[in-house]
Amino acid sequence: MDLTHPSIITDIIHIKESLPKKQRQVCDYILKNYQSLGLTTIKELSQNAEVGVSTIMRTVNALGYNNFNDLRKDLYAESVPANSKWKLKDSFSDIPNEESNDTTLLQVSKESVQLLDQSLDPDLIEHFEKAIDFISHASQLNILGSRPYKAMALYVEQLLGEFYPKIRQLSHDTEVLYDRVLQFEKDEVLLVFSFEPYTNRIIDAAMLAHGLGVKIILITDHISCPIFRYASAILKVEVSEERFSVVPIIVLIEALVIELGKRSSEKSIKKLKELERVLIEKNVIYSY
Repeated sequence: MDLTHPSIITDIIHIKESLPKKQRQVCDYILKNYQSLGLTTIKELSQNAEVGVSTIMRTVNALGYNNFNDLRKDLYAESVPANSKWKLKDSFSDIPNEESNDTTLLQVSKESVQLLDQSLDPDLIEHFEKAIDFISHASQLNILGSRPYKAMALYVEQLLGEFYPKIRQLSHDTEVLYDRVLQFEKDEVLLVFSFEPYTNRIIDAAMLAHGLGVKIILITDHISCPIFRYASAILKVEVSEERFSVVPIIVLIEALVIELGKRSSEKSIKKLKELERVLIEKNVIYSY
């Protein structure tokens, strides 16, 4: 799916907020499951989305379709995967399937590889490059994450802060979050982590930043994320339905840091060498 060009998926993203609650519920279900709706009947969709058939039909009509079959055909057309341009994805696909007698370590490891495989698609690669460009040209990078994803926001700050000085961490004290956002300049960037269950404070902060003309880089799990339509770059990673995992997010973070380091390699290496010298001199790290 191309997130930058008109499609039924992007239409749903932009239209759903104007629809009644039950119809929004249908839209959110479609956005999360559109790749598997090719053979779904209207009755099955009604059961799975937990709404009546009449609500499904009103939603179909609101999206500009006369019947469910036409909508389903367009959803199926968009779900056909494009060939990945990332060779790493091909190598990952050779990993054997999970076996029931595997240990927890093996199960989690294999599922993490599968999630990485599913995450690596042309859309992610394209928006990854956009995100790098936005950060490279920003006067300040603001980072925001809450609940378990606060740790991801702190991880970005920790890695990037060793050579990239223009960072503001917003995740520590969300009581003054709106105060901080209102101080943003237009040439700043907001990097936000937003995963289900989405938190209102994160959504409101992103909407406020968007209203100020600030570019938003969104790292998320579903295109139904409420921040999706406000973001200039969307880094969507696959998440496990069986267990909590941040492995794909960590891989994405480390790739961002490495690429940003490459873009400013001379300055970055100089700063890292100076940091290493000071840490050794102050006896912070062990030296042979």
